[in-house]
Formats: sequence, structure tokens, C-alpha cells
Amino acid sequence: MRGGRRRLERKQQGENQTPASEKRRVLFVCMGNSCRSQMAEAFARVFGSDVLIPSSAGLAPAPMIAPLTRATLAERNVVMGEQFPKGIDSVAHKSFDVLVNISGYPLPDEASRLATRVIEWNVADPIGRSPEVYRAVAQQLEAAVMRLILELRG
Repeated sequence: MRGGRRRLERKQQGENQTPASEKRRVLFVCMGNSCRSQMAEAFARVFGSDVLIPSSAGLAPAPMIAPLTRATLAERNVVMGEQFPKGIDSVAHKSFDVLVNISGYPLPDEASRLATRVIEWNVADPIGRSPEVYRAVAQQLEAAVMRLILELRG
């Protein structure tokens, strides 16, 4: 029996959520925590809340989320809520099952130790670029996040 049928049966039995203790903690890291990791966190929160608890951080956090990040996600009916840029140090006291490095740079040793598994995604940084670039990055990230969610659903 594949995962979809089990989830459907659980939902029909009133068990539509995985207990929080069984969800995978996933950290998305990019450079400024203003575009890519914020998008990935938002997609994960919307599409994967049944199997993961997403967070995001930046190696050198920006002062604010890029307005085009919010606008691009809004076009896709994804609301970011109260997300804001955070540094990797703000999550250093937590542990994660998966850390997804979208920064394009090697992670500092202390960041690599935050998770039992580190994944590298090669996604261009859209900061300062056109809305079309933001849309392309969002599309790429949404697909990558969906693949991760499907993997975690097993």
C-alpha cells in the first residue's frame, strides 16, 4: 500500500495529521533569508505540514524579506504570514532532521552540525533581479520542496 492510500485511510478515520513528534524538522538556509529559503519555508508550510515542521535562516540575514518574494508567493496563493529574516545563529539551539542548503556556499561547521542530513539545492539568488526571475526561482523551489515532501511521506 503506497503512502497516499494510508493517508486517505487515516484521514477517513479522523487521523489526518502526523503527530508533531513524528514530523521531520527541516531547515532551509540561503544567504540573506530574504528570498529562496523564505520561499522554500512557505511552500513547505503550505504543502507539507502533515510531515514536516519547516524553518529558515540565512548565513548573512537581510534586514527584510524582499518585496518581490512576498509578491511572487502571493501570485501562487501562498501567504508568508509573519516570516522574517533570521540568522543561522537564531536556530543554533535547535536540531533538525534535514538541512537544505540553498545558499550556493559551503555551510559553516556549526550550521552543518544542526542536522543529521544536509541536502544541497542549486537555485539562483533572485535578489535584485526581475519579477520573471523570482517566478522562475519560485517554480524551481516549489518543485524541489514537493519532491522533498513526497520523499518524507515515503
